[in-house]
Order: sequence, then C-alpha cells, then structure tokens
Amino acid sequence: MKGGEDPARYVLEPNGDSKNSAIKQVASGRFGVTSYYLSNAQELQIKIVQGAKPGEGGELPGSKVYPWIAKVRYSTPGVGLISPPPHHDIYSIEDLGELIHDLKNANRNARISVKLVAEVGVGTVAAGVCKAHADVVLISGFDGGTGASPLSSIKHAGAPWELGLSETHQTLVLNNLRNRITVEVDGQLKTGRDVAIGCLLGAEEFGFATAPLVVMGCIMMRACHLNTCPVGVATQNPDLRENFTGDPGHVVNFMHFIAQDLREYMSKLGFRTINEMVGRSDMLNMKEAIDHWKARGLDFSHILYKPDVPSSTGRFCQVSQDHGLEKSLDLRLLLDICKPALEQGKMVNSTLPIKNTDRVVGTILGNEVSKRYGFDGLPEDTIYLNFKGSAGQSFGAFVPHGITLNLEGDANDYTGKGLSGGKIIIYPPRQSTFVPEENIIIGNVAFYGATSGEAYICGMAGERFCVRNSGLHTVIEAVGDHGCEYMTGGRVVILGPTGRNFGAGMSGGIAYVLDEYGDFTSHCNMEMVAIESLDKKEDIEEVKKMIEKHVAFTSSDRGRSLLSSWNDSVSKFIKVIPNDYKRALETMERVSSRGMNGDEAVMAAFEENANDIARAGGN
Repeated sequence: MKGGEDPARYVLEPNGDSKNSAIKQVASGRFGVTSYYLSNAQELQIKIVQGAKPGEGGELPGSKVYPWIAKVRYSTPGVGLISPPPHHDIYSIEDLGELIHDLKNANRNARISVKLVAEVGVGTVAAGVCKAHADVVLISGFDGGTGASPLSSIKHAGAPWELGLSETHQTLVLNNLRNRITVEVDGQLKTGRDVAIGCLLGAEEFGFATAPLVVMGCIMMRACHLNTCPVGVATQNPDLRENFTGDPGHVVNFMHFIAQDLREYMSKLGFRTINEMVGRSDMLNMKEAIDHWKARGLDFSHILYKPDVPSSTGRFCQVSQDHGLEKSLDLRLLLDICKPALEQGKMVNSTLPIKNTDRVVGTILGNEVSKRYGFDGLPEDTIYLNFKGSAGQSFGAFVPHGITLNLEGDANDYTGKGLSGGKIIIYPPRQSTFVPEENIIIGNVAFYGATSGEAYICGMAGERFCVRNSGLHTVIEAVGDHGCEYMTGGRVVILGPTGRNFGAGMSGGIAYVLDEYGDFTSHCNMEMVAIESLDKKEDIEEVKKMIEKHVAFTSSDRGRSLLSSWNDSVSKFIKVIPNDYKRALETMERVSSRGMNGDEAVMAAFEENANDIARAGGN
C-alpha cells in the first residue's frame, strides 16, 4: 500500500476478513505516512526507486485526487500531487540506515525492506542496504508497470530483473552479507518458471503485480493516468468502478497454479526446498542453438557466475538483523515513565537529560500510543516530556497526538519527521547569549512528511524545512534553502529569512513569511505559487494567534518584539499560496455559499475543479 490508507481498513470485517494492507510503502512523497499507518503493517518498504521509473517521482493528476484520496493523503481534492524524485532524508547509506532505524522504532514487529531498481552497480547499493540493517532488499525490473510512469521511462529506463538480481546476489555472497538479508525480486513475473529462474539467480521471495491485476480484470488499456479505465481497476470514477468484476479468489487460484508450476520445476531439478535452490546458478544453461543473428555470440557467463566461496558462507537469509533498539531512550526510560498514560490515560510530566546519541526519541512511545489508542491518540498534552541537552537524529519522528516533546537545547537532522499529531517545542538553553534567529537550532529536513500536529522552534532550521508538509502548523524564526518544497497542507509561519528556492513544487497549504527587506520574491520559486499581502482578517488573526502560542511556549524575543508593534509588523508579512490550492479554496467557498456542506460540498467542489482543469487543458 502506497499513499496512505483509510484507518477503517484496519478493522476486521464481520466475517473475520481484513482489508488491511500487510506491506506499506514509505515513498518519497510520504503521503499518509502516520504513526497509526506504520503501526498497522507487517512490512514497511522504503521505495527508493521503481523499476519502471528509476530516479523519478510520481505525479497524480488533480482529476484523480477524489475527496477520499485526498483524505488519506492529507491533501486537497482536485489539486494534483507531486512526489519528490529523491527521498529528502536519504543522501547517503548512513541516511538510509537512519530511516530504516526510524521505521523499526515506529513498528518493532514489522520487517523493513528497501526497494531498488535493477541497474549496473545495484549490487554495491544492496550491500550498503544490508549494512544499514534492512531485513529485505527488493530488486525491481523495468518490465513492471505503473500508471505514474512517463512513457519515456517505460520505454527507455531500467534493466531486466535478471541482471540486477544476479549482481546483487553475487555481491552479497562475495562480501559474506547474504545470510543477513532476504532478497526479493519483481518485474513481470508470470509463471513458475520465472520464479524458479529468480530463485536460482539468488532470490528467495518474489513479487507479483501485473499478472494478478490481469487476473482481477485489467485489460492493459495503458490509460491508468487518464482516470478512464473501462474495467474499473485504475480509476477513482465511481461510475467506472461499478464495472469492476474482480474476485480475490481468482488471485488465490492463480497463485496456487504458480506454486504448482514451481514445484514441478523443482522436482525436475532435484530440489525439495526453496533454500536449497537459492543462488544455484550452475543449474541454468544458455540455449546452445541461438538462431537469431542479434543474439549470436552473447556471453551470459557473468550473469550465471557462481561465486567460489567457503561452504560455510550463507547463500540465503539465516541471521536476523540487529537493529539496536535496546539502546533507545524509549525502551530504557520513556515507556516506564509513561506507563500510567499508556495503561490508564493519566497525565504524565517528566524532565530528562538528552544527548545526541539518543536517536528517534519518542517514536517507540508513539507506536505504543497508536497501538493502544488508535488514529486519534491521547488527549492533548497527556504525555509531556521535557528534555535538556542536544537531541540526536529524528527527534520526535512520527509522534502521534497526545505527546508533547519540549526540548531546551538543540536537535539534529530530521526533527519531527512524519509528525502525526504530536507537539514539538524547541528553544535554546535559557542561559545562552546568542541570537536564536541567526543560529541553527534544528538540522536539515525537519518535519519532512509531517501530517498533523504543532511545532514551535525558537531559532533557525537548516535546509529543506517542512518538505512535503501536509498538515503541520508551525512557527520558526528562519530557514535555509528549499523551504516548504512539495508542501500540500498545513500552515508555516516564518519570522525571518528563508534561503533560496522556497516553495518549489508546493501545491497546498499556506506559508506566512516576514519579508523585512522586501527581497523574498528573489528567494521564492514562483512556478506554482502566488505571493499576496496579508490583508484578510482571518489570515491576520491566524498568524497573530500562532505567534502568540510561539511566544508562550518558547519565550521568543523575536515573537514578543513583533507582537509589541503588531500594526507595523503585520504589514511586513507576505502570504505564499499555491495557485491550484487557492482555486480549490475559492471553489469550496462558492459551493458553501449555495448552502451545501459536509461531504456533499467537498464532492461538488471537486467536480467543479475537475471541470475547470479539463477546460483549461491542465492536469
């Protein structure tokens, strides 16, 4: 499952069936990735790339962002969505290791897998993935399909899964890493023979997508992006979805046939178990009589090479990864301290020291809250933890509603990553003498993928502040380059300078920026946003209220100074609002003025938006 999931699916059906998706993807867009979403998975898959579109982010046209899609993705109906090409919290293997660790904290019972694309050099990357403590590495071939792939990628990018799988298995075996990680492969597997070849080349798990879709009724119209699928598979149009005739039993039957086909190949080769087969590339032969002139002389010896290693070297996964969770502050202290809140819902308030080796503080605690109290979490401030010192990476990642983390000190990169309703307050030590708005107090990529909650930061953030924010309300005093990239919701108030390329790919939410020197337009990416003065009463009231809360929580001198001369200060604020988002809000106001409300109003506004986009020839 990618792009969020309706929490209603986590409740069992009356007959005991479950709609819950066992594998949940964490892609670059982080759409709908909340603590509750992560807590209801058996496997969490970090989708670095996809076989059919390596190195590219997906795009969902506004005409397909129906209200129920917008709800689970924390976005606006009718407004197109863009996934960033990279994960902005992954720029090295060490960064990937941190995200793997974050997700393992968010759900200790889930396997963590990493999806890579088959390409030259993927074996080296897979070795890094193993060393970063992933439980599974998935090699994805170019033959797979996705409706979000550009035609140029489908035709010209990626490589066959056989090449990537062979290189991955060989590299892992040669570096004595293969026994620490499960290798999976996908990319148009259709038969038991495909599975057998994949196993002999080094995989022990196999992914099927296109074939089961066809079994469910897909007729390969290749119009997934147009929302016109005639059989109701790749569309959100309610009328077209009525045409869907798929039956889960058909997929079950198909997989039984695949298993039977595989058993027959195993019997011919003399294998009783999958583990015996893994990596036995010596059982694969080239066709001796190649009758096409383009194929004559091809040498598959490197692909079919079987590494010459000691017999004790593992050829399949035999050892569980050590995620080091026992070192976490949550397991050492926080769960015990917060036991009254977790078990009885009682208020907890505690003060603790923190140091920068304490990573992902609050995430295991948040997972326990989500498991016990569901999507809504606990009442506000039920758990109030005060920290003093320097927090490590991913402080407060995925923290749900009911948990407040108050830090007197500073924090490293990825602060508040995926914040899910919790509250984070950070300010310098009371005895410090530096000017907060001129000094970085939280690192890069803070609040990446936050879906809801509040944050008040008395100081400056590094680069990529609030990338893909979809619901967080936050106040900060200055930010580095690339602030609010790909933002789709929430409110951001910035009491100082912003750095370059502000608002690139921003399609929702609003940023209010103090433009003291009148040069903000030179820092802002104007491709998708408009800049307005702060002249609406509701905007002025919202900004003032957020700054007042900022001062109350952090004792910010900057905020206090602005409030003391508010009439002068408010004239220096500008409002950054995405063009499509503004249009959607205006449509909603129009619909509401006709007396509509609730779901009826949302659907009517969406239909008007879709019609406007169609007339304009847009997305």
